[in-house]
Amino acid sequence: MTQQLQDEFDSSVENAEAWMKAIQERLRINDNTKGPRSALEARLRETEKIRALEPEGSLKMDLVLVKADAALRSISEDKKHEVLSKLKDIKALWEETAIYITHCHSRIEWVWLHWSEYLKAQDEFYSWIHNMRVTLEPDIELQLGLKEKQWQLSHAQVLQNDVLNQSVLLERLLEEAASLFSRIGDPSIDEDAQKKMRVEYEEIRQEAQNRVKLLETITKEHEQYSASVHQFQSWLNGVTERLNCCIGEATKSSAEDKLKALKEIAKDIRNGGKKWKHLENQCTEVVQNTSPLGSARLKDELEELRKALEKLKRRSSEEEERLLKIQQSESAYESQARQLEADIQKLRKDLQRLENDLDPGEGEKTEDELVTLWRKCNATRSALAAEESKIERLKTQLKELLRFSQDVQPHAESVVSAIHQYQSVRGKTSKMSSDTETKLRRLFQNPLQSFEQWKPSVQMLLETPEPELAHIEAALAESSQFKEKLMTLQLKKDLLNNVLGEEKVEPFLQEVAEASKEREILHKSLLQSKSKLQNLILQHKNFDAGFAPLQKKLSAIKAKLDLEKEPRPDLLGKKTQLQRLQMIQDDLAELAIQMEEVEKLVQSNTTHRHEMNQLSSDSQALKRSLEMMIQQSEDHVQKHWAYNDKLSDLQQWISVTREKIDSCQDADGEQNTEGRLEDLERLLAEFPDKEIQLHLVEAHGQLVMENSSTEETAHVQAELDQLKESWKSLKEVATGLLKKWQLNRPVDDKRKKRAFVDSRWISRPAFRLFDVGPNHKQEKMGEGQSTSSHLKLLHDFEEWLEGENTELTKILAGTPSSTEEIEAHQSKLEELQSHVPHGQHLFEDLLHLHPVVGNSEDLEDVRYQWMLYKSKLRESMSSLVAKAQKPPRSKHSGGMCSYLHRVCRAALPLQLLLLLLLLLAFLLPLAEQTHSCTLTNNFARSFKLMLRYERPPPT
Repeated sequence: MTQQLQDEFDSSVENAEAWMKAIQERLRINDNTKGPRSALEARLRETEKIRALEPEGSLKMDLVLVKADAALRSISEDKKHEVLSKLKDIKALWEETAIYITHCHSRIEWVWLHWSEYLKAQDEFYSWIHNMRVTLEPDIELQLGLKEKQWQLSHAQVLQNDVLNQSVLLERLLEEAASLFSRIGDPSIDEDAQKKMRVEYEEIRQEAQNRVKLLETITKEHEQYSASVHQFQSWLNGVTERLNCCIGEATKSSAEDKLKALKEIAKDIRNGGKKWKHLENQCTEVVQNTSPLGSARLKDELEELRKALEKLKRRSSEEEERLLKIQQSESAYESQARQLEADIQKLRKDLQRLENDLDPGEGEKTEDELVTLWRKCNATRSALAAEESKIERLKTQLKELLRFSQDVQPHAESVVSAIHQYQSVRGKTSKMSSDTETKLRRLFQNPLQSFEQWKPSVQMLLETPEPELAHIEAALAESSQFKEKLMTLQLKKDLLNNVLGEEKVEPFLQEVAEASKEREILHKSLLQSKSKLQNLILQHKNFDAGFAPLQKKLSAIKAKLDLEKEPRPDLLGKKTQLQRLQMIQDDLAELAIQMEEVEKLVQSNTTHRHEMNQLSSDSQALKRSLEMMIQQSEDHVQKHWAYNDKLSDLQQWISVTREKIDSCQDADGEQNTEGRLEDLERLLAEFPDKEIQLHLVEAHGQLVMENSSTEETAHVQAELDQLKESWKSLKEVATGLLKKWQLNRPVDDKRKKRAFVDSRWISRPAFRLFDVGPNHKQEKMGEGQSTSSHLKLLHDFEEWLEGENTELTKILAGTPSSTEEIEAHQSKLEELQSHVPHGQHLFEDLLHLHPVVGNSEDLEDVRYQWMLYKSKLRESMSSLVAKAQKPPRSKHSGGMCSYLHRVCRAALPLQLLLLLLLLLAFLLPLAEQTHSCTLTNNFARSFKLMLRYERPPPT
């Protein structure tokens, strides 16, 4: 009996081993994703068949276990080791076969589903391309009016936005095509197919853009034309209203005012004709892009405007002609009367002016005054002779006025009075002319006598070795006076003929000519002497007058600059100092301009040129010093601003964080402990970044203290000390509160681990950012920020997944019996299914941060929980759908169905437990290697098109 049990055990082991090896050989043949879709589907169906044989393998293993149990009870102790060894080997082989079945099928199914989703998205894309091509292919239809053109443009812009938005889907589609082509190598999705998709999209996009540009041009032309028409109509209405006001009988304006207004209106109407021509040109352009009916409307509208303009022009011309006739007939008498009075007043003024000019005045008169008076008398006599014609014309005008019926007596009296005044002025002029000629004869001899007396004194002055400039200038002035007098005598030949007579004029003029020549010789000698004296004086005088103010101004600018070298106590003082330095720079630029003007005076003087070069050198040195001080002052102001901004931001964050921690401490109740702990953990996650910011503030403070006064340095140091004390106090309060809550409340392993990591962030030593290079500093900052973000995302995802799993457990706890309960459960499960994309998005954010942060243990734990939840939700929905679709059975088969239902319910927990043990076994290799098949073939990602695969391929 013992040998029989041993043989049965060996036989069952051999059968099971042969079956497993056969399965592995079939899997090896089908374990490939390359090739066309038909081959991939065939391999998928084959792996499904192999997966369906897995229960058969389980039965064979169960048979081996039963046989092994029976053999172990009956055989001796020395043979048990052999049986146990075979049992261990067959179990290991079975585990390897089961894992191979799952991996191979998952790999092929993943690629097949990925391909299916891509083909579906590709079909949708080409369908969209076809629809857009059909929409954009027809030519643009001509529209009736502006509103229809605007509607057409709006529709084209909507199509263009649709095309532009489709570019995002195209890029994702091309990325997925490239990723899928690297796995399957099928020519249907190679680079040529991808380029074809992009080319077709670019054609659609270009066509949509061209259509929008053309419609925008057409619409803009019509809008400009409509605005011009509206403006022309407004102008036409305004001109019509002005013409009606001018023509109306109620107006009290004079005919002259009305005529002036009509001329302005006529000018506006002529300008309106030019506007209408411009409208006609615009209408021609708009009609080309308008439908026939719309074009006819535009032309009719333009013709109506032309008729209205012609009518307005005709009315204006008629009214202007009527007013001109009335004005001419009414103003005939008034114009002649006004002309007569104007001529009389003009004659009176001329006579009065001539009489005033003849006033000789009192006292003795000089020669010039007598000559002027004599000339005035002669001119007055000539003018009075010319005024006789005016007297005759006044008489003629008075006779013409007698033809009118109006009273002309006042005008006649005015004419008689003007004639009497004319006769009085003529007599006075004759008497004064004779008296003046007598006095002039005596005065013409005086210039020659004075010159003969002045000539000896000038000759003595020129013979002096060192004459004074004042004496020479006085002699020159007297010489100029004699020249003027002698030239005046020579030019008065006609006057002399009239006064002295022709026989005495010739000898007198010869004496005058000889005296003029002598005066010219003396004058030239005086000018040469004056020029020599002035050249010597001017050089010294001009340079001293310009150089002294420049020296004073440069010294003043240097003194101002010396006062600005002291450091300022605060930011306001630094800004004020910068403004004063800029004002000093403007003064120095003005000084440079003045120096250039003075340098023109020192071209020939060596001493003055040396002094000017020294002054220019001092000015350049002062300019360079000033520019350096301005640059340093701007740098100091900028550094102080940066320090104040960063200090204020950090102080505000510390204050807000302190208030949040105090509110967490003041909250009561154990039921809110978990929420407060989570809030505190989120606050603690910000501490590393703010600690880096604290060191940055300290560095800026050091820069400010290096360039500030003693008082400002002490103030900045006090601010930094207070900031560090506030930071230290806040850090101690937060750390103590976290430890206190962790001791008072039990938490799961993951929450403890996370709190430990957060505490490690808080309690670790501060970064030595200022003892290392800038590159290392940036790496530390980036690492801290990435770790903090990863911990927050991990915490959020775990909370979300825990809530979803709890809700799913509540739903599965109930056993629906009626159709209404089944539908209610199904709606709840569908609601949970709708939350899966959000969870997938959170999980993908974790995967993006994982290569930077590391920590594979936490990530694999979360990956497993997420995969288990999706599998559980999918199986629950499948079972519920099958139950809802199950047809009613007869009473005969009711007993068998009830029995099978009880068996399935009893076997399901056991199967889930085995699946859990299998997945835990998958996680064991993660302690030794970074990548494994469990990271790629555990359905942690969806098969949708928009998701990516960033790890090594499973094949």
